[in-house]
Amino acid sequence: MKPYTKLYLKYFNYCIEDFIPCEICNAKSVDVHHLENRKMGGNPSGDKDVIENLMAVCKKCHIIYGDVPNKKDWLKQIHLKFMQKHKKNG
Repeated sequence: MKPYTKLYLKYFNYCIEDFIPCEICNAKSVDVHHLENRKMGGNPSGDKDVIENLMAVCKKCHIIYGDVPNKKDWLKQIHLKFMQKHKKNG
């Protein structure tokens, strides 16, 4: 499992076996999407691997909205609301 996926699961107290909803449409998510992408070749410094930049999405939403520049602010707003609603307890 990728480190950023582990970070996402830990933050929201999910287990890999849990139903993890797509933050956009509530279908079952299959990807953890970077809102600010890591560019080609990955992200060696890990500076994009922070919870504020990670969003669980289903395959359909990832394809439709994932890397569309004019959707980035909209996705960030959805993610912020999701984080507020599902704030980590403790």
